[in-house]
This record gives sequence, structure tokens and C-alpha cells, in this order.
Amino acid sequence: MLILASASPRRSEILRYFSVPFIVVPSEFDENSIEFNNDPKNYVCRLAEEKAKVVKQKYPNDVILSADTIVYCQNKVYNKPANKNEALIMLNELSGSWHHVFTAVCVLAKESTYLGLEETKILFHPLTKDQMENYLQNCYFTDKAGGFAIQQSGSIVVKKMEGCYYNVMGLPINMTRELLYKAGIDLWNFLKPC
Repeated sequence: MLILASASPRRSEILRYFSVPFIVVPSEFDENSIEFNNDPKNYVCRLAEEKAKVVKQKYPNDVILSADTIVYCQNKVYNKPANKNEALIMLNELSGSWHHVFTAVCVLAKESTYLGLEETKILFHPLTKDQMENYLQNCYFTDKAGGFAIQQSGSIVVKKMEGCYYNVMGLPINMTRELLYKAGIDLWNFLKPC
């Protein structure tokens, strides 16, 4: 059985693009227990792996898929904002600038660990205070790294993107496909009509 160790509705949505059977078991790992140490790539990889390990303890015979996404700009990590004020600060700091979105994906199968990292660069439009307030009034932000969404009307803040769109949503499809294949699950066998 494939287990998605994530409470993210977007990760479930992306995985449902395929007919692979899976269940959702959110990880209870405390993300605050990992220190940043000025290395965004190592940081996000450790988060994804530790999330998977917690779920693997309960489901030792299953394939565990976990992921974690962060936004990184000017030596600072942006995780999920705790409230509207924090989200407003994030949007203000990201406004008009390039930043990096890193997603680490971890697959645990039997005794093997498969880990991958995807990077996408995003350039925000310069945002006015009124635009940021309007954005946060209309777009759900508390479960999104950096306080923004790339999908639907949330994309209005994005001027340019270099890299994988699904990475910004939280689950880069091709990297996930490669990792699951190593664990014996071939997404090519689970295509749905497009």
C-alpha cells in the first residue's frame, strides 16, 4: 500500500491525477525540531525524511511518500505563516523579488530511502499594500509556504517562473515518479484519462 504522509490537500490532488491507490496519513513530526542552519536544501530534505520516518514506524511494510516545501529568499526561510500578519510580512518581503521554492520528496520502502530535491525560481510582481490585503482576504494562505499559492487566482502575484509548476504546488510529479519507481510503483501504469 502507498501511504501519503502529508495533510496537504494539494499533494493529494496531484497524486490523484493517477489511479494509484493510496491512503493519507499525516505525519505527526514536529517540524520545529529541525534547525535551519543556513542550508535550505539540507533543511527541507531533513524535514521530508523525518516526516516519512514517523509514519513508517506505524506502517513498516508499506511504501511511504512524504514531501516538504519551503520558500527561500535572501538567506531566509519562509514556511507556512501562523496568521494573517505573518503572511502580510512574507508577501511584502517577497514582493518584486526573485525567490526559490524547494520541495524535498522522500520515499521509504522496506529498508531503502529514496530522496529527491526540486527547485523552482519565482519572480513576484511588485505588490501594493492594498493588493496584499486583498490577496490575503481572498486566498487561503495558512497552509502554504511563503503565504501564497501558484494555482488558481493565487497565481496573480507571480510575474515569472523558472522550473516545475507542480514543485510550487508541493509535489513535483516527475521527481515523485522517479522515486516511486525505485520503490516498485510505476506511475506510468496508473495513467488516468486526460
